[in-house]
Amino acid sequence: MLALPPFRPSRKPSLTPMIDVVFLLLVFFMLASQFGHDSALTLSPAGGDAAYSGPPRLVEIGPDGLRLNGAPVAEAALAEALAPLTTGAEDVIVLRSADATSLQRLIDVAQTLRAAGFATLAVVP
Repeated sequence: MLALPPFRPSRKPSLTPMIDVVFLLLVFFMLASQFGHDSALTLSPAGGDAAYSGPPRLVEIGPDGLRLNGAPVAEAALAEALAPLTTGAEDVIVLRSADATSLQRLIDVAQTLRAAGFATLAVVP
């Protein structure tokens, strides 16, 4: 006759290793999410609160170059070209992009002007 061992109830698996893995994944994703901080760029739409006064300050943004009041200007020299046209950082600078210009190009020019100290930028279609 065949002798069977006595019946033993099976042990439940330990949840400790699974909890450790879940906490490690939680910590990883919390730390990984801190690397990509978004930055905001504040632009005023046309017809906003800022009153326009003084000489014209229209920056036309094309896919291949910039124009300040109709005259070509390099992006690196844009801040120096705008300096004689402004009296302070709160003066409105109007940005207009051409049809073929990407949004990233508009953002790059706006960030260049912000870095140069110009605080009030307005975007017109």
